[in-house]
Amino acid sequence: MLVYIIIYLLLVNLLAFGTMYRDKQKAKKNEWRTPESTLWTYAFIGGAFGIFAGMRVFRHKTKHNSFKYGVPLVILAYLTILVVVLQKMS
Repeated sequence: MLVYIIIYLLLVNLLAFGTMYRDKQKAKKNEWRTPESTLWTYAFIGGAFGIFAGMRVFRHKTKHNSFKYGVPLVILAYLTILVVVLQKMS
């Protein structure tokens, strides 16, 4: 079961990171953009690390306070949940 969770998280974070790259490229070309709701969906379903990495690597959405502060809060929430779950397992 743990292997499936790890694979899922790797895939969703790669997808989130790729979506940030694609959205940044579209922004440069003034093309149709990925809705912010899609980016937030990726963050909430486990892709917050990919979104955060995309923000840093591509310098994308870094001026948006909702992303600048919200994504780290989602990551903090996930890490808190992880610590609680690991403590209950031991």
